[in-house]
Amino acid sequence: MYFFYIDESGSKDPSISGTRLDGSTFSKDPLFVLTAVSLYEGNWKDFEREITNVKLEFSDNLKRRTGQRYELPQCEVKSTWLRHPRERERHSPFLHALTDEERTRLSEAFYHQLRPQHMRVFSVVVDKRKLRDHVDGDILYKKAYEILIERLERYLGEFHDKHKGLIIIDDVSRQENRSLAAKHSFIQREGNQIMRFRHLIEGPMFSDSALSTGIQLADLCAYNVYRAFKDKNFRYPHFLNLLDRFYSSRRTDPFKLDGLKVWPDDSDLIEWARESWITLKTEQPTLWGGLSK
Repeated sequence: MYFFYIDESGSKDPSISGTRLDGSTFSKDPLFVLTAVSLYEGNWKDFEREITNVKLEFSDNLKRRTGQRYELPQCEVKSTWLRHPRERERHSPFLHALTDEERTRLSEAFYHQLRPQHMRVFSVVVDKRKLRDHVDGDILYKKAYEILIERLERYLGEFHDKHKGLIIIDDVSRQENRSLAAKHSFIQREGNQIMRFRHLIEGPMFSDSALSTGIQLADLCAYNVYRAFKDKNFRYPHFLNLLDRFYSSRRTDPFKLDGLKVWPDDSDLIEWARESWITLKTEQPTLWGGLSK
């Protein structure tokens, strides 16, 4: 069995502008990213142990330095908390108490597990500037989810046809969980216009991200994709380091990277990403794959 940990970056709010009380307008987040990372069940213990050991080491250090010891659920890692001191101070006493060097080492411990654990990355980038008027936050999220699990199904069918896949996703709220589970059940039962789903089991498992190392890694990866597309910078270091982990099918055009999808299909980010990829391939011929429209 393969586990697929899913998390997001950006806002599900489909609007890209808002109005203040004084009548002035302001820009909102133009992108939403939903990302999954895969993990073979046999590698779960090693993956979990590597990250947990670093967290426990830092917790012991803080006990000696400050007298405060943190339990594992208090050692959750989120991209927002790592990047923004105020958010970190407000939501994560553990991360706030660490030094910059310790926070860097902790985040790198997550990324360093992608290759030895043979993890693959899958991501959907929603360009909200191109959404139709009827698309609300619920439709946006469910469409991104559907596109994402299409890629998970293709990956399993091509490389691990005898295995099943279990989706593990952040536990948000009872209402949202039920809505997504219903969507998953319908797609699994009926398929969609693209494919039938043979490998994903019953429904998503909702887990508290504080207790799931895999969801925390998906959160970090989702932000890196979001940052690369928002800044239009394929050379954003953490994103660049993810490129060889994206799922790439052997059955399709070698210039496509099937694990990365921009939606809707009329987004100018598709052509920008394709050109950026060609440039990278020219400069670094050992890179493989491409971008999937």
